[in-house]
Formats: sequence, structure tokens, C-alpha cells
Amino acid sequence: MRLFTFILIAFILNACTKPSFKSKWTTERSPDTFTARFETSKGSFDVQLTREYSPLAVDRVYQLLKHHLYDNTLFYRVVPNFVAQFGIADTSVTNKWGAFIIPDEKVVASNVRGAISFARGGKESRKFLLFINLKDNLKLDTAIREGVTGYPPLGKVIRGMEVVDLLYSGYGEATMKQLKALKIDRSSFLNTFPKLDSIKKAYILRGKK
Repeated sequence: MRLFTFILIAFILNACTKPSFKSKWTTERSPDTFTARFETSKGSFDVQLTREYSPLAVDRVYQLLKHHLYDNTLFYRVVPNFVAQFGIADTSVTNKWGAFIIPDEKVVASNVRGAISFARGGKESRKFLLFINLKDNLKLDTAIREGVTGYPPLGKVIRGMEVVDLLYSGYGEATMKQLKALKIDRSSFLNTFPKLDSIKKAYILRGKK
């Protein structure tokens, strides 16, 4: 009887455990427009994403939000009067997402204040890191890095930009020198940068085809 009970409990727990990644998720298409809510340690803000701005990249953000990649992530880079950046999660999971490349796309919208875009480091390097422009950063529309032009915006903060403005920015670029520590040991990273704000939960509110 005890063995049966143990097996039953194990089966239930296994059934209730969400898989960390499935490759089929990377083929999911986003609505033409959709709104996502980010609940943070400073309050919540809403972002409207528009597929025509950067279709393949918006699809990926939709997938990442739908499967909760941004839950419990840090705003690890907040530079005053520039950007607030986030998106580093469990390395074993993000590496699997990152293996599915997002082809580069042209800049259609502009990196105005409140616009949200993928960070990147060169050709086809947009993966899961996002930034919100804290001011009009129009130079990012045409900036060339390793042969790739511009950072295509995906949408814009439509509610709660005042919350984004409140994110702790006292560390500036200093956190970027220790990103490896964040990927390996989040608690150690937070011991060094304890005032960083975080995303408690990020999810899709509604979408429109």
C-alpha cells in the first residue's frame, strides 16, 4: 500500500511539473498586437507589442512571456537617461531558447522614450535580453554593431512609465562587469548589487489578430 501511495504521489508531482523548455514553443506566432504586464518590485507597467515592427522578434517575446521566462528576473542594467535592461534567467533554460536564432530585421519603429527593443551583440544575436528606452535614443535606430544596423523596437510602454523611471539606477554600467556572476550565482550577484529591482511576474494580458 505504501509503495502504491508513493508511486501515485510521484506521478501527480511529475504531471504537475511544468516543462522548462519545448522546442515547439519557438514556432508559436504572436497576435498582430498584444499587451503584456510586468509586475515589478516598484509597481507594474504595461507594454503593447506590435508584430509589424519586427515580426520574428515579437513572436519570440510572445513565446518567452507565454512560457514565463521573465518571471523573477532582475533589471540588471539601469543606466540613467539611457536604458533599463532585463532578461537573464536560469542559464540552462535561456541557453535552450538562445539556440533558436531570430534572424535580423530592419528598424521600422524608433527607439523613442518607452520603446522596448532586444539587446544584441552582432549578427542574429537577439535572444531574450530586452531594454526599455528611458529617453529618446534615436541613435540606436542606425547604430552599427558588427555589421548589423539598428536595434528594432518591438513596441512601447503604454502604462506605468513612471514605474520604469523609479527602477534603481545607482549602479549604472558597473553591473555589466559582473554579469558572469549573475548567470552562475544570482545570490552572490545580489550581495554585490542589493538594490537592483526585479520583475516578479510578466504575462500576456490580451492580444488582437
